[in-house]
Amino acid sequence: MAQNDRQRQILELVRQRGFVSIDELAGHFAVTPQTVRRDINDLCGQDLLRRYHGGAGLPSSVENVAYQTRQVLQHAQKRRIAALAASLFRKNDTLMIDTGTTTLMLSAALAAAPKLTVITNSFGVARELGTATAQHKVYVVGGEFRPATEQTLGSACLEQISRYRADHAILSCGALDPGGGIMDFDLEDAMCARAMIDQAESVTLIVDSSKFDRVAMAKVCDLDMIDRLVTDTPPPPPLQELVRKNGVELLVASEVET
Repeated sequence: MAQNDRQRQILELVRQRGFVSIDELAGHFAVTPQTVRRDINDLCGQDLLRRYHGGAGLPSSVENVAYQTRQVLQHAQKRRIAALAASLFRKNDTLMIDTGTTTLMLSAALAAAPKLTVITNSFGVARELGTATAQHKVYVVGGEFRPATEQTLGSACLEQISRYRADHAILSCGALDPGGGIMDFDLEDAMCARAMIDQAESVTLIVDSSKFDRVAMAKVCDLDMIDRLVTDTPPPPPLQELVRKNGVELLVASEVET
């Protein structure tokens, strides 16, 4: 296996588990512990991992992980989620879409869909849909521009979101905690997502299974504010029961061929 592919898979494993030991990684890839240490040192040098005794974990905040790198993590799962989620919306629907690696994949899947109206704070989402042959109508809300994630945030962003109404809000998140809280690692990201929820008739959360039973700093909302959860594998039983109790429709992308 090429070094770049191995390092990408190391990032995915750490993202899924939170911490992975050097011995586990050496066994998984059938390489020496010294090779794994070199990979981990490379990734730590890029601020993508943090060294701990005997292994490695993620930095304390997702903000420390480059947005471009997060696009690689759980890539196949996000692609399946995006394909399933894209099938849920119809011609002339108005959608609010927030910024995230999964929502960016969704926008690519929606590019060939019948004409939509889209309101977003993501330049990446706007670029995917604004240049599509389907001639979607795209509105980008203003605010403070963050180059790393190509998004707008802040009070101006929230005020402009409040001017619109949408049939659907489609959101990603940083974590779905064991108590059913939808969480993010950035307060302004969470505020933007909540503003979109307030302006939409229906809310769809698209999230890969690595976010289950994780905790982040800023709360977006509880599960009872979500209408549909689209993911790649069923949540753990306690979380799945909370989904059921809150009347959230659960759609699992692994059950659909893409």
